[in-house]
Amino acid sequence: MRRRTLIVSSIAVLAAPFVARAQAWPSQPLRLVVAFPPGGPTDVYGRLFGERLGRALGQPVVVDNKAGAAGVIGTLGVARSKPDGYTLVFGTASTQTLYPSMTAKPDYDVLKDFAYIAHVGGGPAAFVGGLAQPDTLKGLLDAARAKPGTLSYGSPGSGTLLHLTTERLKAAAGGVQITHVPYRGSGPAMNDLLSGQIALMVTTLGSALPLHRSGKARMLGVATAKRPTLAPEVPTVSETLGGAPFEAVLWHCLAGPAGLPPEVVARLAAATRETMNDPALLKALAEQGIVPVTDSTPESTLAYVRAETERWAPIVKAAGIKLE
Repeated sequence: MRRRTLIVSSIAVLAAPFVARAQAWPSQPLRLVVAFPPGGPTDVYGRLFGERLGRALGQPVVVDNKAGAAGVIGTLGVARSKPDGYTLVFGTASTQTLYPSMTAKPDYDVLKDFAYIAHVGGGPAAFVGGLAQPDTLKGLLDAARAKPGTLSYGSPGSGTLLHLTTERLKAAAGGVQITHVPYRGSGPAMNDLLSGQIALMVTTLGSALPLHRSGKARMLGVATAKRPTLAPEVPTVSETLGGAPFEAVLWHCLAGPAGLPPEVVARLAAATRETMNDPALLKALAEQGIVPVTDSTPESTLAYVRAETERWAPIVKAAGIKLE
């Protein structure tokens, strides 16, 4: 009996640090890196999510915008950070799936350098035209064909999913020539669209809706299978082009650097599921045109990132997009 007691006591002593660490974490605010400028779709979603995640964890979650290089700078910073659970990234399709296909020597490995926690959904891509341009996507594409290279479009950066989505549109429309103007986020592109500096911009449905509803610009098409319920008057890209479905979603995920303690990953995953089932958040996301994922796990998130990377790689190759 005494030997059994000693064994049990020894196990308890060995397990104590892990139990204590799980109970103590988090003991300070968390930093959620958004690798794009303030005001864009990723920033808007990241702040909605971060505020409520903080409530679920009992510690503030501070959004830190670290923009640059199509999201690579901020994302790389998280990959290189201490794996203690206090520095996380609000990853995107651009930073977590497209990046390795666009550069010969990636600065980080999207599958090996991150601990994936949750896939939280995202917003479909939308094309917005300036008021001086034709009021349909077909009309704008026809105008571009008539005067090749005279029209330009803005994206939140070279190598982003929204950039690639527009290059797909140009190819699907028969190789129409519209010059790409990369910006440091969606906000500056919107300003130039409204001032007439560019003819077209690509953003998310949620970011396009205020411009469309106010009459300051026109939403010409959405990259979804069906017309959006928030703007049923806007056709899908497939309706304009005909043929195969044309879909693109700027999805988001929560991740930290590789090596996060399993108990921290589990706590974050549980807190994220609680957050993503918050009725107030779901209502806010619906108003932004964001389709949420409410039941993801670390395992399903990693599988999703791997599948998306494989799906987009041939599309990137066909578009011929390479980051310097």
